[in-house]
Order: sequence, then structure tokens, then C-alpha cells
Amino acid sequence: MTSFRHLPVLLASTAIAALGVTAAFAQGASVANTTTPYTATVPANCCTYKPPGIPGQNVSGLKVFIWSGLKSHGEGQHDYPQLLSDFSKLLTEHGAVVEGGFHPPTESELSRADVVIVYKGDAGFMTPAQHTQLTNYVKRGGGLVQFHDTLCGPDPADMATFFGAGKRHGETNFTLETTITYDVPNPNHPILAGLDFKNLKITDEAFYKMTWAPQNTITPLLVNKIADTPAAQRGGGVGQLVPQMWTYEHTIAGGQPARAFVWMQGHVYENFEKTTIEKALLRGIAWAAKNPIGELAEYTPPPAPAGRGGGAGRGAAAPAQ
Repeated sequence: MTSFRHLPVLLASTAIAALGVTAAFAQGASVANTTTPYTATVPANCCTYKPPGIPGQNVSGLKVFIWSGLKSHGEGQHDYPQLLSDFSKLLTEHGAVVEGGFHPPTESELSRADVVIVYKGDAGFMTPAQHTQLTNYVKRGGGLVQFHDTLCGPDPADMATFFGAGKRHGETNFTLETTITYDVPNPNHPILAGLDFKNLKITDEAFYKMTWAPQNTITPLLVNKIADTPAAQRGGGVGQLVPQMWTYEHTIAGGQPARAFVWMQGHVYENFEKTTIEKALLRGIAWAAKNPIGELAEYTPPPAPAGRGGGAGRGAAAPAQ
């Protein structure tokens, strides 16, 4: 058995040995895009094949990056990792091509994205390089979607340039858990059309004391009257009417028109699974990407081909007797 105290030496030796091998791939290159094999024992034609596809994936669909974070609250709350898992599957099933991770999207990842979904705490704490990359993405017209406390950070006015509003980290600008109901000022907006938010009641958290982008760039979709909770009393928000879902349309100087879609709830994770909310979110994601509003929500996958994974091939259900 190898002792752990010898492990650094072994790893260093392996790294040094690796430096003596001619590099076959540039960083990020795919084995599918080169004919240079990794080892001398691989068949000569190994690397001319395309990698296997994702069963059922619509490869020409909406390109989504999910920027997630580590879980920060108690059971059933702020479950950022669970959304990365669930939405990567949900969006794939609804015709999207999904990437994501626990890091801000890189320049390469942003170059492939039509829309970036952010569900993590305090996304405003970006490095200068990360901030520049996200700004450049929005400047070329890239879409943004944010859930819950993503737009919190040290500079709410800066977050408002990305999402239409921001709130300051460290301030009491929340209700904590309470009953949330909505007024619907724009019920015929394509994101909400046919959805009964007026009679929806959920347990979640609402925000107030926001810094807003110019009013003419914001379209409120759902508005909440801030409940009389101890936290709202401390923060001075009780009774205020504050948008909790909105769209944001703007253009960074010298750039292309860009969109953002925001839903401020998601403190209680199970609310993402409610049918009315899920459908609105799918529409909002497509809207932010400037794609047809029903591209995800109304997606119908093509019939599964016969053979492996579908039809009468291996893995198919046996015919009824």
C-alpha cells in the first residue's frame, strides 16, 4: 500500500514524466477533433469518430449555461446544486443544450451560450476579469436569467445593469420565510399568458430595498406586498409593493440589445417544481435568449429511433402478452 506521505513525491514524478511526452492536444481540445492518439496502443482510427451523442438531446437547441453555487442554507432552502442537477435534465428534455458548473462561465463557455441562468448566493462578488467577461457577453446581446438572491452583492447599482435591479449584501432587505401571493400587473405578457399566478400561494421569501435600473427598461410581471414579518419590520419594507418577477431590456453603450428575466423567489427549493412557476421560468429563459417564447415550454421531442435506447432495440420494453 502506498503511504499518503509518499503521495506528493509520486505525483511530482508523474508530472515530470508527463512533461517529456509531446502534447497531443491544446487545452480544451477534444479527442474527437484530432487524429493524434493518446497512447501508442490505441487503434489507428480511434480518434476520427465523433463522440457518442446524448440520447434525446436536441443538438440545435437553445444553448444554456447554468451558473450554480454551493448550498448555503438549511434543508430545502437555497439548494443551488440541486437546481444545476434538475435543470440540466429538465432543459435537455425541453430541447436545450446545457452546460454549467459551480463557477462563473468562462469566456469560452460564454461564447457558446444564448442565455446564462444564475442561481447562487451573492453573484455580485465577481473578480474584475469575471465581471469584464460577463459585461462583454451582455454587450454582444447575451441573455441572463436569475433566481432568488443572485443579484445580491457589494454594489447593487452594478447588479442592476445586468439584471434590472440589485440589492446590497449585509442589509436587511428580505422577509425571511412567509406566505407569498402575487398581483399580476401584466397578465397578458407572453411569459404569463394563461398562467394563474393570481391564485398562487407559496411559502418563500420576498425582497425589497432594491436599487433599480431606469424604469422604462423594466416590465413588472409579478408584484408582492411585503408581509409584516420581523425581518421586514427591521428593514422597513412592510407593506411595500415590490416586483418579484420582471423582464429587463437594455443596451450597453456600443453593444447589442440584451434581455434579462428575473424571479426573486426560490428560497424554498420545492417551489421550482410547481407547474405554473416551471412553465413561466421556461418561457422566461427562452424570452431572455430572444428565442420563441414557447421553444422550451412547448417543446415536443422527436420520436425515439428504433434500436439502442428506443424502439424495439436493446433496452426496449417487451411487447405485451
